Amino acid sequence: MSAFLFLCSIIIGFVIYSLINSLRRPKNFPPGPEFLPWMGNTLQFRKEARAVGGQHILFEKWAKRYNTNLLGLKLGQEYVVVALGYPLVREVHLQEVFEGRPDNFFLRLRTMGTRKGITCTDGKLWYEHRNFAMKQMRHVGYGRTQMEQHIEREADALINHLAQTQSEPVWPVTCLAQSVLNVLWCLIAGQRITSDEDTTLVRLLELMNRRSKVFDICGGLLAQFPLLRFIAPDRTGYNLIRQLNTELHNFFMDTIAEHKQRLQLKQKDQQEDSDLIFAYLNEMKSEDAASTFNETQLVMTILDFFIAGSQTTSNTINLALMVLAMRADVQTKLHAEVAANLRCASADAFPHLSRRESFHYMDAFIMEVQRFFHITPITGPRRALWQTTLGGYDIPKNATILISLRSVHLDEKHWQEPHEFRPERFIDAEGKCFKDEYFMPFGMGRRRCLGDALARACIFSFLVKIVQHFHLVLPDDENPSMVLQPGITLTPKPYKVKFMNRN
Repeated sequence: MSAFLFLCSIIIGFVIYSLINSLRRPKNFPPGPEFLPWMGNTLQFRKEARAVGGQHILFEKWAKRYNTNLLGLKLGQEYVVVALGYPLVREVHLQEVFEGRPDNFFLRLRTMGTRKGITCTDGKLWYEHRNFAMKQMRHVGYGRTQMEQHIEREADALINHLAQTQSEPVWPVTCLAQSVLNVLWCLIAGQRITSDEDTTLVRLLELMNRRSKVFDICGGLLAQFPLLRFIAPDRTGYNLIRQLNTELHNFFMDTIAEHKQRLQLKQKDQQEDSDLIFAYLNEMKSEDAASTFNETQLVMTILDFFIAGSQTTSNTINLALMVLAMRADVQTKLHAEVAANLRCASADAFPHLSRRESFHYMDAFIMEVQRFFHITPITGPRRALWQTTLGGYDIPKNATILISLRSVHLDEKHWQEPHEFRPERFIDAEGKCFKDEYFMPFGMGRRRCLGDALARACIFSFLVKIVQHFHLVLPDDENPSMVLQPGITLTPKPYKVKFMNRN
């Protein structure tokens, strides 16, 4: 009996200790709501976020409630710190201590159960493979003439596709996403993904779109309570992301196998390193057994680029088209600028990013779309690599850091009437476009977005060509919403627009 009582005492003591520890707030931790036993702020966070229209909005409301620009939360067992406002956001972006990535179930699920690739890794592996990937992407044309040639081909195909709609109302985001990913895939694999007969890309994009809505900025319930995948695999999105992982893995492996076969048979119509996959395969052959260059790492690197290029760029263009259809005044100014610039250029000139300095209003318009809609309102997540301080508070080692770009892009102390869409805010007294230091849609520092060069080039070139060829008109019964749908990124609600030929 005494042994039984002793065992009960041990269990009760452990439960009490666990309860007290789950309620404990670390010393000098940033202010925020009180923790609930074992759950932290998870239930309150999700409930209030739904009520206000998104987690990014709730962060700002809590920052005002607790009079702080550095929020301290606990989601499940994970300490989470949210940085708001330009000074703190800039510091998190640029400090080495915040270059880590969390190691949790959701991020491992994103990379097919591994901790590989570039986006979700840190330390030596991240540094080595990011540098290698970016070097090779530049070698095959990333941010250079070759990439612009791919963009030109896809832009022409997009214009032809839109012309065939014969001014019927269409939802443009699907064809936009295909065009952007085809540019990226030419750099990664040396070829386009899709043709009119192939539905692979459409299916993958549909899965990616569903993924972005099922999960949220903090990863959803799977991030805090991974055991829920056994209880509610559909509701938590577990089955969806498993399906997406399987299809992406099969697609990537088929492409890698084709590249391997070409290397083995020496059937080379180009240099072996003419795309990213060839470069990785060659690096794998030249490295020793302890090398981190392996097939799994290659698959996850392709996945990182694929996810980075699949939605944010096409959604930015999609939002720009929505604004053009709603704002005839803005569309008129843009068309006048485009027409004037293209008259001055040679007949076959394409509006590549290198000519962007001649399109001041277009440049300002694109930046205002990115600032106003902030489709990635919270970036990260980062991980504190060691115990440190931020904004006068102590940040525990391995705490997750979230970065509120929305709080910078809509800062009322810096931007005049930030909730008004006004491209002129990026035009100086001489009529030239300038970049404001508070404008940072791709982040800053060594963790800056991998796809920024591709995104900037695609957005600019596609929009110039669309404005050149079409007048955008909303159908009589269409009234697009400027309020975006929350998810991993913010997305516009479906709308339709008519592409009226200008010729």
